[in-house]
Amino acid sequence: MEKLDIKKLYDNVNDYISGTVTVGGWVKSSRDLKTFAFIDLTDGTCFKSLQVVVNANLINYDVVSKLNTGSSVLIKGKIVLTPNNKQPFELQASLVEVLSETDAEYPLQKKRHSVEFLREIAYLRPRTNLFNSVFRVRSKAAYAIHKFFNENGFVYVHTPIITGADCEGGSDVFRVTTHKVYDKKSLENATPENDFFGKPVFLTPTGQLEGEALALAFSKIYTFGPTFRSENSNTTRHASEFWMIEPEVAFCELNDVMDLIEKMVKYLINDLLVNCADELNFFNQFVDNDLLNRLNKVVNSDFKRLTYTDAIKILEENNDKFEFKAFWGCDMQSEHEKFLCEKVFNCPVFVTDYPKQIKAFYMRLNDDGKTVRACDLLVPGIGEMVGGSEREERLDVLKTKLAECGLKEKDYWWYVNLRKYGSVKHSGYGLGFERFLMYVTGISNIRDVLLFPRTPKNCEY
Repeated sequence: MEKLDIKKLYDNVNDYISGTVTVGGWVKSSRDLKTFAFIDLTDGTCFKSLQVVVNANLINYDVVSKLNTGSSVLIKGKIVLTPNNKQPFELQASLVEVLSETDAEYPLQKKRHSVEFLREIAYLRPRTNLFNSVFRVRSKAAYAIHKFFNENGFVYVHTPIITGADCEGGSDVFRVTTHKVYDKKSLENATPENDFFGKPVFLTPTGQLEGEALALAFSKIYTFGPTFRSENSNTTRHASEFWMIEPEVAFCELNDVMDLIEKMVKYLINDLLVNCADELNFFNQFVDNDLLNRLNKVVNSDFKRLTYTDAIKILEENNDKFEFKAFWGCDMQSEHEKFLCEKVFNCPVFVTDYPKQIKAFYMRLNDDGKTVRACDLLVPGIGEMVGGSEREERLDVLKTKLAECGLKEKDYWWYVNLRKYGSVKHSGYGLGFERFLMYVTGISNIRDVLLFPRTPKNCEY
């Protein structure tokens, strides 16, 4: 089937003026003016749609002129320039083949629907302007991530989705089992030892630990794949299945990794400003009127850096403004993070050197014995976007921290061995892909940047 992408028409319309073209897509709207009809056609290859003019002498005009939204068609015709109209060109149809007609029950008849309604029909929502734009930005952003790391000499690695190590040391992981969990009798003798892998295993919450092993062979690596958390949270920022970008760099200290984070964030936003201009303009008009201003400001700002201790001092002086009071040792709330980057510094902010008791076991202990070499990047609009740290490269300190966190050294024997066999200072970070997408689209709920969101009590389509 020879079908021309609508995007190619917009990119090089003059190449198609003289001949006949065939396009295929879905009807966004149609208007019957008796002597001719207009069809607004989209094929998903770009944000813009194509205006098709259908003359009343077309053999199947009675059917074509009354097509419902969502109907699929193949259309052959000639491209005509219309420089004085809203669209710079249109397709004058000579043949319209109706592939599939929708009926009155098609859920997307109206032009505007609430995002809550569209979540109930997630399988159809990519056909709307909003979600068509979201998922195109998602595609372009993923490509930009690979471009950035490739241009900076990183090796792309694929870490396991099934893991025996709970990196975060918490209980919010999904257990993987072949035991018949709905058969009470068979569960009587079910143990991790007689399960498929012979020990407890989980869907990975992070690829970091395995990534460190690769970094100590290649110097610079990154992972980009699905991760899972069984945290029973229904906030607008949490999902049970999401994607993470996790670089690990050998011979790298905390200031170096913050430089890399800042460079990456600016690169990705710049790339989207160029390659998704139509989509970002749409979001700026209909989702968040300050979006483009905020994104351009991030690109052109120097990111502020301050310690957790200094950040807490600022927050304590403004505790009357918060629902949750700040104090040294607290895990900062979203309201604290937004206050720092939106009200105090008015730019992205790195907060560093957190108390060890609120951070993971693998983060490098500072000389004060109380804080670790960690950093969080806070950005206006959402708060925390990126979390990173120097990793604890000292064997004795790592063993002590595992014990303090109640983790068994035998479960991390290979990770411990990395500190015995050629250990060097190394650092890394994690960027939640969906958090980043929320930021660059202005979308306020993580469920709306995932194709089929997985959240507590929800695994639908």
